[in-house]
Amino acid sequence: MQYYEVYLLFGSNIGDRTANIANAVTRLENWGVGAVKLSSLYETEPWGNTNQAKFINQAGKFHTRVSPYELMKIILNIERNMGRRRDKKWEPRIIDVDILFFSDQVISQKDLNIPHPEMEKRKFALIPLSEIAPGFIHPVLKKNIRELLAECNDSMRVELLKH
Repeated sequence: MQYYEVYLLFGSNIGDRTANIANAVTRLENWGVGAVKLSSLYETEPWGNTNQAKFINQAGKFHTRVSPYELMKIILNIERNMGRRRDKKWEPRIIDVDILFFSDQVISQKDLNIPHPEMEKRKFALIPLSEIAPGFIHPVLKKNIRELLAECNDSMRVELLKH
């Protein structure tokens, strides 16, 4: 059985944001979604609802044998078990895990959209992703991550966290 190459984006703006992301990565690995490469951590301004705390974001390349739909179920389970609530859009959250890419698959369903919609408009996704996969080709836009970042007009601040 083959492994799929998956790119995920983590975000947290409640509690110990860095520990929340590390916890989510560990929980994914416990489900057989193994981290291959993680970006640096970035502190970013909130998107959508700007009246909330800044986020920590991190992108990761993972290998998995599960389907995109099963991965989505695993992610939702992890988010729920970590205390994520989904009461309204763009609210503060202890953890958010987005599937940016699932190999080169394109899925457009009510409950699952891959590649992640509008990620090309968001520096908080593109900057950490460009660190670990600058040459990855977006399967719909047919441009690599470096090109998408160069074309991105997002003015929100994304700052590399010092270790």
